[in-house]
Amino acid sequence: CDMVKGASFQRPTRFRILALTDSLPTITAYSNDVSYDCVFEEQLKNFAQPQDLVMGISASGNSPNVLRAIEHANGSGCKTIGLTGRDGGKLAKLAQLNIQVPVHHMGRIEDAHLIVCHMIAYRFMEN
Repeated sequence: CDMVKGASFQRPTRFRILALTDSLPTITAYSNDVSYDCVFEEQLKNFAQPQDLVMGISASGNSPNVLRAIEHANGSGCKTIGLTGRDGGKLAKLAQLNIQVPVHHMGRIEDAHLIVCHMIAYRFMEN
């Protein structure tokens, strides 16, 4: 919400921000008809452009659907950021920049990821 509205509202520079988790019908269609592993990658095939920034969030760093999306983004000339927890998993090495929360408690990892997303949004909102 803050990334989409907050970072762009009443600003001359607008951001094209799309949360690939927002369309439940799209996620359901791909996961039922193809594979849950491709739900984000297939959406990126429709929308990602070179030089876009693609952020993958996975507490374990090993979510197949996130890994495939970041692989596609890297191959499409996008910039990639991983938000991970624990040891960073495969995503830590795959993303061009990894922000890792080195704890094993899932709730704390998710809370920290939310804080990072807010920090990014508010950085744009305040400048």
